[in-house]
Amino acid sequence: MKRTGKKQHNKSTLLFLLFIFSILLFSSPLQAQIEPGEKTQRKKDSVNRQISLGFFYGYGYVFPSDKFVEGDNEQHKIINRYQSFSARLLFQNAGKGEKAWYGTYDYPYLGVGICVSDFFDYKEMGIPIAIYGFINGPFHRWNKLAFNYEIDLGLMGNWHHFNPENNPYNIAIGAIRTVYIDLGVGLSYRFLPRWEAELDMGVAHFSNGSIKVPNWGLNTLSPRVEVRYHISKRQPFKKYKIIPFKKTTSLDFTIFGGVKNVVHLDSAEVNIQPDYQGVYFPIAGFRTTFNWHITHKSKFGLGMAMTYDGSTDAQIVVENNNMFLKNLPFSYGVRISIFPSYELVMGPFSLLFQPGFYLYRKKAPDQVPEFYQRIGFKYTLAHRVTFGVSLRAYRFQVSEFIEWSVGYQLNRTHQ
Repeated sequence: MKRTGKKQHNKSTLLFLLFIFSILLFSSPLQAQIEPGEKTQRKKDSVNRQISLGFFYGYGYVFPSDKFVEGDNEQHKIINRYQSFSARLLFQNAGKGEKAWYGTYDYPYLGVGICVSDFFDYKEMGIPIAIYGFINGPFHRWNKLAFNYEIDLGLMGNWHHFNPENNPYNIAIGAIRTVYIDLGVGLSYRFLPRWEAELDMGVAHFSNGSIKVPNWGLNTLSPRVEVRYHISKRQPFKKYKIIPFKKTTSLDFTIFGGVKNVVHLDSAEVNIQPDYQGVYFPIAGFRTTFNWHITHKSKFGLGMAMTYDGSTDAQIVVENNNMFLKNLPFSYGVRISIFPSYELVMGPFSLLFQPGFYLYRKKAPDQVPEFYQRIGFKYTLAHRVTFGVSLRAYRFQVSEFIEWSVGYQLNRTHQ
């Protein structure tokens, strides 16, 4: 499949992501007494259980990541404006204050929300709507003021996506549903006992992980203002001494799988049907990672992975306006890579960042770069079994495929 050249304007998205990771890693807003695997020792009135309502509005910028948003569209106009509206339900403590990780992160808000987005091109993009979960917590909290981070993850639908007959320009979004990811930092201020306002700056990514192509994706940068109403009056937070962390090491074994869609949209020889199904290829693999859990928040590790990508184990041949597969030897689909690993740990949940380098692979047409990036989420059940979903990308902005994984880890605690 031919690939359209893509400008490197989205490096600021990566820098913003690394900025949030670094502050979370080195900040110290720890206000709870922590012991891994045990409940935080605290008085019953240390944090009141609070429910809040929030509403935000954002207006920002769309990065020029492909020729569609750069002006190759029906309006022949650059798509560089973006606005969003969201209503949210926030929980603070909500029975989770006794968990060690929750105190480690200084009692953040957890919640769910619905977000409506507008790219000022209704005919070709629609008005997409997302349902998402989020965490909003402080890097540091003062009396009424707090410096916060936020991580949103959800599913977005209602797109006017690519269709070769009636929406042929929109190569950014190829499916009616995408993943919605938003990362932000901001300042909040409690101006009345039950009212709080926050001004933040966030970067958002919209993509389906190449489950359906075309899928160049969209990236935005947006300042937002939110007003929150606390249904119950907040009580003062109590501070506690931190119990020293017991370092652990683990050896993780993971199997993963997924699919990858390939369509020759730019071939004049292919009779593209309205549903533009293309060809689906299997993705499968195995990886093992050795991790050092060195603080309450952070795991560092090194790993190796073997991946089978069916799209490089076959060639698409065009005959009589139709596409056929020509199989190549199995070895063409095999890739072996190594990667450093970082996990931002939030109790049983982890946010993963694993940049990788291919050590072995056969040469194939339209090959992706040797350096790739994996970002994802993992849930650990009973300190042993793990479930996860990750996005593998290259050039920090192009989605290659989504990995669904299950694993098992062997742990050792060091005194």
